Amino acid sequence: MTRLSVNVNKIAVLRNSRGGRDPEVVRAARACLDAGAHGITVHPRPDARHIRADDVRALAKLTAERGVEFNIEGNPFAPPRDGYPGLLALCEDTRPAQVTLVPDGDAQLTSDHGFDFARERDALIPLVAAFRDLGCRVSLFADAGADIEAARASGADRIELYTGPWAEAFDAGTPETALPAFVTTARQAHAAGLGVNAGHDLSQANLGAFLAALGGIDEVSIGHALIGEALYDGLDTTVRRYLAITDAVAARA
Repeated sequence: MTRLSVNVNKIAVLRNSRGGRDPEVVRAARACLDAGAHGITVHPRPDARHIRADDVRALAKLTAERGVEFNIEGNPFAPPRDGYPGLLALCEDTRPAQVTLVPDGDAQLTSDHGFDFARERDALIPLVAAFRDLGCRVSLFADAGADIEAARASGADRIELYTGPWAEAFDAGTPETALPAFVTTARQAHAAGLGVNAGHDLSQANLGAFLAALGGIDEVSIGHALIGEALYDGLDTTVRRYLAITDAVAARA
């Protein structure tokens, strides 16, 4: 069964647009877990444009109390700055079940590509080891068609497929143009002993077809679409609809 981790970054974006505490990130995360989500994801960035270090600590407490997975995403190469201790230090403080390493920079509006594993493998090896020493499962953000052997050589446990190109092809009415590369990459990862996660621009519209085509996806991390859909239908209903999709695909497998 594919597990659903809800990314609550967008709740923090809305809060930060006005300052103060509302809407409360922890309250939103609690609502998602009450609806059956298997975990919570956050992507704190050094510029604190949405999720902040204090949010990460509060969510670590909530997920520990609930006995569910906490997944922290971030750039392991980004240095500390005021208000941001660095990804490794933040994970040392909160001990998430999973850390997802992503090669994003401050200038990026959102994550839009995976690692170049052939070029960055040697730099990733000691970082992956450091996160694993904390007891974290390590997942690496990867493009369809990535060098899976180099990813495996980094010491990571999983890859997370960057699904932006799939969502774009689906919206254009040509999903068949994107699927082969994802299917091949997932198969290569499984053959190399890596787990496979997926995330970015997945939605109720495109999730089922993606999971059915690939099979064996361990976890999807969904935030932007899910939070947007919840504005109309509510968090509880929206989370349950995503779970119905993952359950239906698992039942057909």
